[in-house]
Amino acid sequence: MMGATGSITSAAPPLAADPPFDLTSALARDVLELTYERLSEADLAQLKRLVFDHLAVSRRGAEAAWSRAVQDYVRALASAGAAPVFGAGFATSPALAALANATAAHGLELDDTHDESITHPGAPVIAASLALARSLGLGGRDLLPAIAAGYEVVGRIGAATGAAQVLERGNHPTALFCGFGVAAAAAKLLGLGRGGLIAAWGLQLSAAGGSMQFSIDAAGTAVKRLHGGYAAQGGLLAAELARRGLAGPGQAFDGDYGLCRLYGSAPRLKRLAKDVGAALEIHAISFKPYPCCRLFHSTLDALAKVTDGFALPADSIRQVRVGGPAILATQHMLRRPRSEMAAQYSLPFTLGAAMAFGPEAIEGFAEAALSDSRILDFADRVEAVADEALEAAFPRHFGSWVEIERTDGESRRADVLDSLGTPARPMTEAVLIRKYTTLCDALPGLPSGQTLWDRVEIVASGGGTDELLDGFGLGDS
Repeated sequence: MMGATGSITSAAPPLAADPPFDLTSALARDVLELTYERLSEADLAQLKRLVFDHLAVSRRGAEAAWSRAVQDYVRALASAGAAPVFGAGFATSPALAALANATAAHGLELDDTHDESITHPGAPVIAASLALARSLGLGGRDLLPAIAAGYEVVGRIGAATGAAQVLERGNHPTALFCGFGVAAAAAKLLGLGRGGLIAAWGLQLSAAGGSMQFSIDAAGTAVKRLHGGYAAQGGLLAAELARRGLAGPGQAFDGDYGLCRLYGSAPRLKRLAKDVGAALEIHAISFKPYPCCRLFHSTLDALAKVTDGFALPADSIRQVRVGGPAILATQHMLRRPRSEMAAQYSLPFTLGAAMAFGPEAIEGFAEAALSDSRILDFADRVEAVADEALEAAFPRHFGSWVEIERTDGESRRADVLDSLGTPARPMTEAVLIRKYTTLCDALPGLPSGQTLWDRVEIVASGGGTDELLDGFGLGDS
């Protein structure tokens, strides 16, 4: 409108106080009503495991070259803020810290997985939630419901869209879906109402994306590491803009041009709603013991069975056949990867690395390992075939089978539907602490695994986050 002096003035339109009922609006209502008091003891115990595992993988991931590059970028832009950049020795704004820390968390292929949505929600959702909660001075009573809300959104929209088909068409689900979960977590921490959250989702709809081209590129590139960071920063940006009055379109998920129809070939929109009595999506999470693509974890478990725990000499194996979802053969059979990223997405290389170094060893994917003849010779003996039954079970189950033919003519086969770390075969507290210790024991200034576990318990009990992050950001560069 025209002001008194003839200049043009504008005001942001008010957000709808009571959006019209639709599935997107119903999902917003569900996650905003998720409070600390509504979290069960089982919910709090799972959130404790998720936060602990996230801190382990993100702190070790902060040492990687791609993480250091992002830290340098963030440092150059750094504004005053209280959100620590892990391993970098400084704090900054929530969005910049989330970009760096989520990239680090997604950088080792060890961050958690929501199988049905084929996403890694912990890297962006927890990184962004911790950064924002720390900046706002909020503790566990606000932080944990926000994290749970983020996982809830990622899980439901990924399942509703049809993550397996999304992946087959070349979109990376973590980059595509996780920003919406971050926006939900941020909306709760910022105190946005339902209209504000719907506005943030509408904004994020035009920013979401992510290509799987890296998975068939011999150099791999570090862009996949950034997919966690992009989602974390983008989701926070959407929430902050909505907080300031900017609005995207409603029905970001179930609209005619919403996420589910835009990216899904046969979307199941009812999956956006929560069945009465159903557990939260945080209980559908798989933790990763092996630093490689989540699809390969059942394959590694099966390979362990047919090789007597990787003790069978590799040169006694003539051929390895792997059966599983069709995507194993279409996106993961690169035999000569030229980067750590490409190696972690190569089924033949990953199996060779497990035989040479063991399945949990990060060293099996290091630059020096890319030319290791033991790995490459074994990789040349690996073939993958589509299995109809396992294709039908995917992505609720990431199953596979391994059949080896030995040089003496003996054949062995093992079938694994649910790998170690899945809800069907959970990793214990002791195993999670051992994972942290293995990853972080050599890094200076960090608490012991048990000390960090106890700190997370304080947060899970509703306490503050200040002590939780001691040694993770400031003063440990």
